Amino acid sequence: MSRIVLGVAGGIAAYKACLLLRRFTEAGHDVHVVPTANALSFVGETTWAALSGHPVHTSVFADAHEVPHVRLGRDADLVVVAPATADLLARAASGRADDLLTNVLLTATCPVVMAPAMHTEMWHHPATQANVATLRSRGVAVLRPAEGRLTGADSGAGRLPEPEDIEASALAALADPRAVAGMAAQDLAGWRAVISAGGTREALDPVRFVGNSSSGLMGVALARACVQRGAEVTLVAANLAIEAPAGVGVVPVVSTGDLAAAMAEHAPSADLVVMAAAPADFTPVSRSDKKLKKSGDAGLTVEFTQTTDVLAGLAARRPDGQVVVGFAAETASDEDDLVRLGTAKLARKGCQLLVLNNVSGGAVFGAEENEVLLLDPSGLVGRAAGSKTSVAHAIVDAAVSVRERRPA
Repeated sequence: MSRIVLGVAGGIAAYKACLLLRRFTEAGHDVHVVPTANALSFVGETTWAALSGHPVHTSVFADAHEVPHVRLGRDADLVVVAPATADLLARAASGRADDLLTNVLLTATCPVVMAPAMHTEMWHHPATQANVATLRSRGVAVLRPAEGRLTGADSGAGRLPEPEDIEASALAALADPRAVAGMAAQDLAGWRAVISAGGTREALDPVRFVGNSSSGLMGVALARACVQRGAEVTLVAANLAIEAPAGVGVVPVVSTGDLAAAMAEHAPSADLVVMAAAPADFTPVSRSDKKLKKSGDAGLTVEFTQTTDVLAGLAARRPDGQVVVGFAAETASDEDDLVRLGTAKLARKGCQLLVLNNVSGGAVFGAEENEVLLLDPSGLVGRAAGSKTSVAHAIVDAAVSVRERRPA
């Protein structure tokens, strides 16, 4: 169980912090809420106390004998501020300590993640951007806000990301210092990443298809990690079970043919291409235009043909300097067998990095956590386990290392 301080600044998006708090507590974390005075105008102290199971500290003078302005930050494993308003970002960047939350930020030695929320003009203002840059230079992970409906009729950048997105990035930062370092450093700024996710469907008739168990969670986690590290991300989405993360451009596809066409269109200009989708290896030779009907006791015979090898095609057409990452879901008896299968696939596909899953018994598909091995042409170069967002950051780290080792 980790100790999390949830800071809440005074914006209309404070109500979403209630959902974030519930997600943290249901995951087993011990959460103390530190709202600003203005935040209490949107969500009352009683709500925070009831949801967290702890008294709510709002002032440096309350329970002064416990020195809360030092203890809360010093004892925390993670500090998350959501929403982080323009005012809060400005006060944190300038080192102000004029309320309990800014005192906590000054005393925290753990990872700090801030999720901004404000009107578009405030987010784009040079002062706010300078404050964000200052905080990031000090190691704070300031997340990219979402785009969408704001207060009133306004719409644009500055919307608070959904609680599940904030939670995923925050817990990845908690699990691995490299994740928060990458988000703070914006080490993918200037990169274009094209990532596929989900499972393709090959139609048998207008209502039936042949598919697979891929949920798209791993690909979505990779898109989230890349966008929060500064990349411009396109997600080629094949029948996802979840929503795409904030800040990501989405290209929906259905079949392996659709996937191949979309990747061929978007991949050539990318710095990083990740084939996390699970494309069908076979597709029906013919598709019935009408729903197939039962006919007595007769069964159904379907003739299949192989689909396009999307990953091999991307690797063969890879421009200089681009890193192509493939995934291999294998049913292996042990790690040695898994590495053997992966090594053969890496050589066959021609990508620079291969992410290996052992899916024996249906493991991984639809799960919140993952365990992978990372291979490049030299052999096993790493392993990662934990939440899929945490694993995604490890994969991105490995891809960055590949790119740094190769000539441009």
